[in-house]
Amino acid sequence: MTNYVLVYTGGATPENIADPDAVMAEWGAWYGKMGESIVDGGKPFGASKHVSSKGVGDGSASSPAANGYTVISADSLDAAVATVKDHPHLKYDGQISVYETFDM
Repeated sequence: MTNYVLVYTGGATPENIADPDAVMAEWGAWYGKMGESIVDGGKPFGASKHVSSKGVGDGSASSPAANGYTVISADSLDAAVATVKDHPHLKYDGQISVYETFDM
């Protein structure tokens, strides 16, 4: 099994969701379905800065900004992608990038 990082971007903000408890229940159900393949349940992101050869700036270096992550294990990149096709973040206009990790 390989680890994959799910990076969440976009999506509705909590103040734009009519029933935040229902959304949290959807996320809980997704995590429950994933079971032991969750390596790190992740966290939402807060304030950010970006660093480049030109210096440091406020905010993300990418748009839309990443707003959270989860780490899962799966047999392949395609299998990891298949597990997020019903992720609740997508239901609220979010996107999920799936990144394979590897040992160095």
